[in-house]
Amino acid sequence: MPITVGQDNAKTRKTLSVNGKSISYYSIPAATEAGFGDFSKLPAALKVVLENMLRFEDGGFSVSTDDIKAFGEWAEKGGKNPREIAYRPARVLMQDFTGVPAVVDLAAMRDGIVGLKGSAAKINPLVPVDLVIDHSVMIDEFGNPRAFQMNVDREYERNMERYQFLKWGQNAFNNFRVVPPGTGICHQVNLEYLAQTVWTDTDQNGEEVAYPDTLVGTDSHTTMVNGAAVLGWGVGGIEAEAAMLGQPISMLIPEVIGFELTGEMVEGTTGTDLVLKVVEMLRAKGVVGKFVEFYGTGLDRLPLADRATIANMAPEYGATCGFFPIDDETLRYLRNTGRDEDRIALVEAYAKENGFWRGADYAPVYTDTLSLDMSSIVPAISGPKRPQDYVPLTNAKAAFRQEMEETFKRPMGKEVAVKGEDYTMESGKVVIASITSCTNTSNPYVMIGAGLVARKAAALGLDRKPWVKTSLAPGSQVVSAYLEAAGLQEDLDKVGFNLVGYGCTTCIGNSGPIQQEISEAIAEGDLVATSVLSGNRNFEGRISPDVRANYLASPPLVVAYALAGTMDIDLATDVIAQDKDGNDVYLKDIWPSTQEVAELVEQTVTREAFQSKYADVFKGDEKWQAVETTDAETYDWPATSTYIQNPPYFQGMGTEPGTIENIEGAKVLAILGDMVTTDHISPAGSFATTTPAGQYLLERQVQPREFNSYGSRRGNHEIMMRGTFANIRIKNEMLDGVEGGYTKGPDGEQTSIYEASMAHQANGTPLVVFGGEQYGAGSSRDWAAKGTALLGVKAVIAENFERIHRSNLVGMGVIPFEFTAGDTRKTLGLTGEETVSIHGLDTIQPLQEVPCDITYADGTTKTITLKCRIDTAPEIEYIEHGGVLHYVLRNLAKS
Repeated sequence: MPITVGQDNAKTRKTLSVNGKSISYYSIPAATEAGFGDFSKLPAALKVVLENMLRFEDGGFSVSTDDIKAFGEWAEKGGKNPREIAYRPARVLMQDFTGVPAVVDLAAMRDGIVGLKGSAAKINPLVPVDLVIDHSVMIDEFGNPRAFQMNVDREYERNMERYQFLKWGQNAFNNFRVVPPGTGICHQVNLEYLAQTVWTDTDQNGEEVAYPDTLVGTDSHTTMVNGAAVLGWGVGGIEAEAAMLGQPISMLIPEVIGFELTGEMVEGTTGTDLVLKVVEMLRAKGVVGKFVEFYGTGLDRLPLADRATIANMAPEYGATCGFFPIDDETLRYLRNTGRDEDRIALVEAYAKENGFWRGADYAPVYTDTLSLDMSSIVPAISGPKRPQDYVPLTNAKAAFRQEMEETFKRPMGKEVAVKGEDYTMESGKVVIASITSCTNTSNPYVMIGAGLVARKAAALGLDRKPWVKTSLAPGSQVVSAYLEAAGLQEDLDKVGFNLVGYGCTTCIGNSGPIQQEISEAIAEGDLVATSVLSGNRNFEGRISPDVRANYLASPPLVVAYALAGTMDIDLATDVIAQDKDGNDVYLKDIWPSTQEVAELVEQTVTREAFQSKYADVFKGDEKWQAVETTDAETYDWPATSTYIQNPPYFQGMGTEPGTIENIEGAKVLAILGDMVTTDHISPAGSFATTTPAGQYLLERQVQPREFNSYGSRRGNHEIMMRGTFANIRIKNEMLDGVEGGYTKGPDGEQTSIYEASMAHQANGTPLVVFGGEQYGAGSSRDWAAKGTALLGVKAVIAENFERIHRSNLVGMGVIPFEFTAGDTRKTLGLTGEETVSIHGLDTIQPLQEVPCDITYADGTTKTITLKCRIDTAPEIEYIEHGGVLHYVLRNLAKS
């Protein structure tokens, strides 16, 4: 389907000649000449958004001349001009955990539009959508040559219903492609293959147009591709679905923080060490809702793989994205990963012609800046609960012991026998060491480094400690190709890091069970077991139900910690183990030099490897090809399925929107603390038989072995409602010292949040949730908002919100509010016994302040002021319609 561009923007449309071929583009210098403003000092990240405005000016796209002029004013005002704009990304990226519910919504919208007397064919993506199945493989088997095949077999056994449904979607919808299981992680597939840096397409007149490659993705780490100068960020599935169906993303022109990198990395450090420091610095700076652009002479010595690692973790430092402009390194990477030479020539010519190139004279205006000398970076880890909890490796032991005393409030040194084994368990022991996740397994420097640590360790006779569950889950098949070419996979196998699958695995909570006897010893002693992973997330309850302390580290350090077997060690200086001759072995004895790593990367990471592995990326293996499905235009929802169910959002929906009503007499469902993440609100991992979700499955004769995970069952709203606020580590302050998804019901007795919600809804009582700072941090999972809405929550009141979750709440018709005037849940003395009423919503305007009456249990009332976080005029319409998808559906039905 051709792109449709604005009709009256000929003043900025120019022609570029590349390798003898002419191609149209929208020129930023021409916009300056036409009198729109001086854009020469805009950061490259913001120029991408400006080009979007030029391309869609007029033509019914809600883009005006004033929107374009606002970008010139942004530079004049020192990097600030928060004007609301309508932005249209070129494409959408999905993974299966978030993609399945998105396709469920699209299928339900087809039913819904038929109910509104419209055509089902109107529900079709208008922009290209790629869904990569990468979140479903679990580590059931590890540490042996059979692990990969056995995990793949179990993956298909567990997920056949989901895969049949996705294949139906691939057949039923236009512009929708599925990358089969076992190919790689969506962000790595995007970086290595899908992304083009400069995109091309034909317009409605049949002319070819070049423009910056842009996207949104239903995973927060979509930001990774910004390392290749592709502007992209994570959104919830509901916002992505709206974008797919032609709805622009309503946003404010962002502030752009400039992050200067100088110097170069020193011997013994990795890109992971760099990014953990960057996360710490930017979290302290405060960049939520802002773009971060990296610049400076340090970029001349920073490989694109390291740039992608930094860009990947933008959600961890809170930014919308972390962008790297186009330069010589961008071109080198595109060439090395097998991109077409004509495309590479276009990227260079377009970037230089249109002001996107980072040359020696690149000096844009930024809203604010900070700087880091890369020569100051030291080996580090982050943990035990947040990615920004930076710990230099030399301080790791002391920091862990301090966490034991202050956070976990447990003594060191308590030992518990492990049944049938000749070792004991104690707090600090590493029970999971996993090279996993999109963040680092895309980076050949740290992956080769991990292989060399394994090689040197194996040569000395070292092995993982027997209580450590080890795993290697690369981000793409290319990683296996270069590890095998270097002979390093054999060395990794020797110390337990056998291939277990291509996917997110441990990082998303698919770590699989640890040995039962070890699990029992941890529980018996109430011990703080630890995990070390090369991922981006270490939130409470995410990695494994047996593990309380989780640490992020580079792949080489993951191997080293598996050899040491404990966090209660100064890995940088202490003895790790004894070699086969009884000699002490230190980290320096097995750590490779920068030169060793670089030479192997140069030899084994080849253009041919990328071209070979991505030649049939959509074909899949025999198992995928054998998945059977139907060609029906609408989906035949299987009544007995526990994976895919028709959600209730659009059932019985009328043709006209409603109005926004005041909230009267609401009860409190939960009072939550600071840094409540979307993992707390909607966990992705496993769940027990005693949970409401587990009970639901048992009632339908699903055995615990087949429960799979919350993430895999996001196509079934019944399970996801029961899993909302059900993280095993969440703490509801309405209850004293209780962990897990519990609250007080209408009768005042402790019960599950799900059961309390159902009782309140049966009584016709609206609900509110209170929170602290950074509410909704973490993953871009729309189910954190969908579940909140289905539990009957009308408002979430917090000190502040992370960007994606705030947007998701609005998209589901739940209104976010922020405290003002220094009020917090603590200063107000909230216990959960209160009744809450919020007025002024019937005449609400964006970012308006409204009164909220809190009636306490003793009958006293206090009125406070809340800031309504409906940020834009379109969001008011979304709330009136009951959500953004309802808004889109009604408009499509009328068109």
